[in-house]
Amino acid sequence: MKTNISLKDSLSLLPEAPGVYLMYNQEDEIIYIGKAKSLKKRVKSYFAKNHDSPKLVVMVPQIVRFEFIITDSEIEALILESHMIKKHKPKYNVLLKDDKKFPWFVITGDEYPRIIIARKVEDKNKKDKYFGPYTNSRAMYSTLELIKKLFPLRQCKNPRFKDRPCMYYQIGKCLGPCQILTTAEEYKKVVKQVELFLSGKQVELLAELKSQMEAFSVKQEFEKAAKYRDSYFDVMKVVEKQKVVTDNTSVNQDIIGYDHDNLRMSLVLLKVRDGRLIGKEDFDIKLDQIHSPKEAIIAFIQEYYQMIEKNDIPKEILIQEDQEEENRSLLSEWLSTKKENKVNIITPKLQTKHELVEMAIKNAASHLENLKLSEMSKVQNDWNEIGSYIQEKLNLPKFPYRIECFDISHIQGTNTVASMVVFINGKSFKSEYRRFRIRSTHEGKPDDYAAMREVIKRRYAKLLKDNIDLPELIIVDGGKGQLSAARESLEELGLTDQPIVSLAKKFEEIYLPDEPKPVIFPSNSQALFVFQKIRDEAHRFAIAYHRKLRENQAIKSILDEIPQLSLTKKKFLLDHFGDVKNIMTVTESEIARVIGKALARKVYKHLHAAKLN
Repeated sequence: MKTNISLKDSLSLLPEAPGVYLMYNQEDEIIYIGKAKSLKKRVKSYFAKNHDSPKLVVMVPQIVRFEFIITDSEIEALILESHMIKKHKPKYNVLLKDDKKFPWFVITGDEYPRIIIARKVEDKNKKDKYFGPYTNSRAMYSTLELIKKLFPLRQCKNPRFKDRPCMYYQIGKCLGPCQILTTAEEYKKVVKQVELFLSGKQVELLAELKSQMEAFSVKQEFEKAAKYRDSYFDVMKVVEKQKVVTDNTSVNQDIIGYDHDNLRMSLVLLKVRDGRLIGKEDFDIKLDQIHSPKEAIIAFIQEYYQMIEKNDIPKEILIQEDQEEENRSLLSEWLSTKKENKVNIITPKLQTKHELVEMAIKNAASHLENLKLSEMSKVQNDWNEIGSYIQEKLNLPKFPYRIECFDISHIQGTNTVASMVVFINGKSFKSEYRRFRIRSTHEGKPDDYAAMREVIKRRYAKLLKDNIDLPELIIVDGGKGQLSAARESLEELGLTDQPIVSLAKKFEEIYLPDEPKPVIFPSNSQALFVFQKIRDEAHRFAIAYHRKLRENQAIKSILDEIPQLSLTKKKFLLDHFGDVKNIMTVTESEIARVIGKALARKVYKHLHAAKLN
């Protein structure tokens, strides 16, 4: 329903019915599409006074009007929402990256079908059967070659010769339907075998191949029996390479795990069919500061399972964290309706299933790390362009050859530390990193501003004293307060023209001195990726130092608790063994060689009692 009345009046027209709503901005662009059990309650909630969601804080002020479509059920609303998101690709909906480019296996709907690879699902022929999508094209083409080797489907779109079969028939890779050298029934059996193979139903496929082999043996058609025997053993080789997840061959699951940073989510989908891990697909999902991982998982499940055929939907989908019961129930109901069989979406509690999710998470983390390395390599190659963009956007007097970034870390004001990381031409230089123990704050009384003032003053007072060049840009982690504190110290040192900015994590806003409004880099820009990478590296380095101090403090207290262990003897032990962790691993006699038998006994007993606790 489209209205030309005010937003306020439009809200009063909303029905209690389920449906889909479309949010529009000033340019009359659709910026968000959502579904609702009750359109009235859901849409009105967007215009409440306070929002915790970063997405709503950014999106709601842009809404000037909305439309809604009433549906008969919540399931219909979910299906319509998925189709409309795919069609309009709104700015604030989570979208799979380059989903149109995912390749599929297609068994064509011809009288004698072929197997091909296609990238456009929208061109579906009703008789065609699709398997996928796949994210690894190289592995897919290898699978296609294996299928051509195992199953003699025709490979020519049109007959090459009028009166004889082509070479593929001569070498046993085609049954020759173009010259009527096979029956329709025999050809259909081979097509069914390919479908079983692509569906991961190897147990059923092996049974089918064995049955055919035995049938031809009984008929004494030994040449055909030999071909089925060879196919049987070739499929067995494939099956043997697949990881056995469970001895229960009726288990069919998809396992979804993910890892993410501020820019993207790496999502891995593991496919278990007949109790065996048959495949892994990697997905790269844009995940900016306004989308949560939970939102992305819901969007992925909707978009991915909308694409695939009903027979490819498993009985069970394992995910790594709980979703709201309403979302999970709705998705399960939708998938069950599509599959025409019960589909459960669960967060596993049983150890075996939990281990599968952990495997997916580890694969996702590895994939994300590879994406980051690839991105950083690209950054270093394109640094002239990226650096020039940063210089222009931040109005820097010089090209940002060297960037130094600072972060503060503490737990409720204890062991406050600061880190400084250095990036030169977009590349981290760990030899230039520095860490600082903050002296100006009181234990138990956190003061990030005082800590920032101290670390900035100490760092740049030393550079001035040693006559070392200053960086072209300083970044501090935080908002306006951290920027103001850092700038105070620079001004005390007479560095009033030193370029400095702060990066606020919530919306990735970049604050400049004396500028009321922040600079916001596009969420897909390499410049933002660089800033986030630098900030995250400073945070990691600060956390690592803070953790080390806490561990050292704990170690020191353990040694201090041991009666009659003097400072000298403590030093002997630490010099000899390195640290307390190493002392805990050695025997009492080894300790005795350093500090004597009597004291060694006390040290050994005390440390191992602490270890047990």
